[in-house]
Amino acid sequence: MKLPRKFYARDCLTVARDLIGCHLVHHAQHALFRGRIVETEAYIHEDDAACHARFGPNGRAKPLFGPPGHSYVYLIYGMYDCFNVVCEPTGSPAAVLIRALEPDPPLAAATDGPGKLTRALGITRAHSTLDLVRGSSLWLEPRDRPEPRIVATPRIGIDYAGEWVHKPWRFVDADSPWLSRKLPRTTDGRPKRKK
Repeated sequence: MKLPRKFYARDCLTVARDLIGCHLVHHAQHALFRGRIVETEAYIHEDDAACHARFGPNGRAKPLFGPPGHSYVYLIYGMYDCFNVVCEPTGSPAAVLIRALEPDPPLAAATDGPGKLTRALGITRAHSTLDLVRGSSLWLEPRDRPEPRIVATPRIGIDYAGEWVHKPWRFVDADSPWLSRKLPRTTDGRPKRKK
């Protein structure tokens, strides 16, 4: 069952948190690639210095201003495609970056990073602007087990974003070994919680 449009048409932070434990699925080349989402990051509106919407509704950022429930795939470092889901109502530019997956079933390639997971699942910029709700080879499915223990941390790799670098807009399954960057641990081995 695919996630419905109303799931994406909500506040970006809520969507980013609620995607933890959901599944990203890609049907390609007569194969089905599937992974459980264990890490996301929210990018919200034109004021967020780390969000592509800061450049306006032109060029590669145009999909962010469109309807919720569509894909937004872009290239970083000239070599990695990053998969995002557009959320919030049309005209309110926001997206959730999928940063890491727990492969289900296991895949030959790593999925513990945004560029790694797109390669493992065969997702490229050609998959940008696809409708994830209707008529696509790419979609997301709801959680199929109880809600994981979710921790919020600052986003990764946005040192250029000034005050926005400290926003706790990265969400992770605290017990997953598949995170792109591991959480600090306490002496008993459990992830530290923010006070």
